[in-house]
Amino acid sequence: MAVLVAAGVAARLVNNAAREVSRQSLADQADVVAGQIADTGPGSRTGLRKVTEVLRGQGVDTVLLRGNGELLGASTDAVRAARQAGLPSVTGDESAFKAVQVNGRTLLVELRGTGTKTGVALVREVETAKGTERTLFRNVLFSLAIGLGIAAVAGLLLARVLSRSLRRTAGVAGEMSRGRRDLRAPVEGPREVAEVATAVTTLAPALQYSESRQREFLLSVSHELRTPLTAVTGFAEAIADGVASGDDAVRAGRTIQREAARLSRLVEDLLELARLGADEFRLDMAVLDLAALVRDCAEVWQLRCAREDVALSASVSSSPVPVLADARRLRQVVDGLAENALRVTPAGAPMVFSLTVSGASASLSVRDGGPGLAPEDYPVAFERGVLNARYRDRRPVGSGIGLALVHGLVTRMGGTLTAGPAPEGGAAFTLTFPVRSAEQSGR
Repeated sequence: MAVLVAAGVAARLVNNAAREVSRQSLADQADVVAGQIADTGPGSRTGLRKVTEVLRGQGVDTVLLRGNGELLGASTDAVRAARQAGLPSVTGDESAFKAVQVNGRTLLVELRGTGTKTGVALVREVETAKGTERTLFRNVLFSLAIGLGIAAVAGLLLARVLSRSLRRTAGVAGEMSRGRRDLRAPVEGPREVAEVATAVTTLAPALQYSESRQREFLLSVSHELRTPLTAVTGFAEAIADGVASGDDAVRAGRTIQREAARLSRLVEDLLELARLGADEFRLDMAVLDLAALVRDCAEVWQLRCAREDVALSASVSSSPVPVLADARRLRQVVDGLAENALRVTPAGAPMVFSLTVSGASASLSVRDGGPGLAPEDYPVAFERGVLNARYRDRRPVGSGIGLALVHGLVTRMGGTLTAGPAPEGGAAFTLTFPVRSAEQSGR
């Protein structure tokens, strides 16, 4: 590109330089002819004739202005050009340069005064002057061609040096796409190429970690599916074989119904979690009273907690707390957090719904008096299957999907969900939404 740009600039410079050289040459020749005319010594006429013949051979016509105003020249076009350029009006030692049009040709005319009423004009056609231009341009073009060849060779060598590292990195990426995770790209070459290799190198452990997390999640989901499926299969076989009859058959049917509902809820959570990341996931956002929603939830969960001998208390403002959210999804979030809290809360321990308003935000905490989590588990509480994998052998746990789902729902609705220790001794899950002003609520 640099050579091509240089060629474009050089072409214009050569054109201008050639014109200037042609004009200067014509001026120098005119000075010689004028000197010959002014020379009155012996042989001056012979010298003038020889100079005129030499100029004629170079494509330059000579036109003389005699004292009587007559113009003498070998070429009619040259005489007309000299007349148009103003040779008859040149006096003394005046000089001038003009370009005139004669019969569709552009002629360059250099004028010189050689006496009181005499003068001389040298006439050259532009096409003849272009010969010098073409010679210069050929020389410059030849130099540029050499430069272009050197640039092409240098570019090829540089490309091979750069592409060597890129090819190696591409090979590592190809092996990674086929399942290899133990390869590392060589970090070498220019800074940008080295950055690509570093990115590919760091991608391998990231993929390995992600794949291990997916395997752990699938294992936890498989474990959760296996338990209700075992119960459903066992009781169904008992009914089918006639082992369970009468009241036993009724109890078996209820167990099957309960475990089937558990399976259905698990599958629904998986589908919801999969849809959550899709663009077509729809939310019906509207301004709602968060305080009223919490009171409704507390009324429903009072009965469930009472059956488990868990004391549920609700600390809710009597004033409306307007927030922008999807009412159905927000109720799903609160129910999911309450279900997790009730699962780990032992009989006689408390469970709390607490709604507080601070400045421009409202926070709803669902707290329990269960065993809580280890400090290092709170930051990863909303990652799929993490808590299930860590606690399923020590306490009642869910599938590990519910917390990931509620966290995704709260985030999509514009709120935040955090986890931490609760004053009651267990865990506290707090969701926060901006409070809408009266003007915003009206709109």
